[in-house]
Amino acid sequence: MRQNHFSFKFLLRLAVLCFSAFAASAGPIRAQGPPVFVITPVESSVKFGVDASVAIKGDFNKWDATLTFTSPDLSTGVLDVKIQAGSVNTGSSMKDGKLKGKDFFNVEHDPLITFKSTKIVQTGPDTFEVDGDFTIRGVTKPEKLILTLSGKGTGSGEVNGTMAFDRKDYGMNSGIPFIKIADRVEVTVDLKAKRVSGPPVNLK
Repeated sequence: MRQNHFSFKFLLRLAVLCFSAFAASAGPIRAQGPPVFVITPVESSVKFGVDASVAIKGDFNKWDATLTFTSPDLSTGVLDVKIQAGSVNTGSSMKDGKLKGKDFFNVEHDPLITFKSTKIVQTGPDTFEVDGDFTIRGVTKPEKLILTLSGKGTGSGEVNGTMAFDRKDYGMNSGIPFIKIADRVEVTVDLKAKRVSGPPVNLK
């Protein structure tokens, strides 16, 4: 009878220890939270170009971008890009000055150019369509950013994207003296991103 009592107590203690170990290991998984990414501007770029009789293309020296999720589900992701319009750099002080003026970026009254996504959809193994609100000169309109991802599954990689818009939709109706400028403006983003915490994003 003592032996049976000892065996029961031993099994009960073993069960408690196993349950405690499971609870301890399960705790961090529940507390892991959503994926968190960091985008480093020093390794990234935001560029633009427009067809013209004299080439007009350049980049921005000051900008910030965030990629946030509320869960591993891709649809919860939000890409938010904020650009200091006054940091435009075409390599020409004349062009930069014209672009900063009231006929184009109007940086004195509207210092920020922004894009904030409203929907992210995966269209292929490494491609995505990002719908969002694009704001320039204080005018906001829906635009679409087409992205390609490299480094999937590694926790870090590059996001390369393109977006095109009609400058006249945003009140940029003027030109630059002696330079014929097209209406279509193309924007390219090259973002270096790294997951610093949380689980991977669920991709196809």
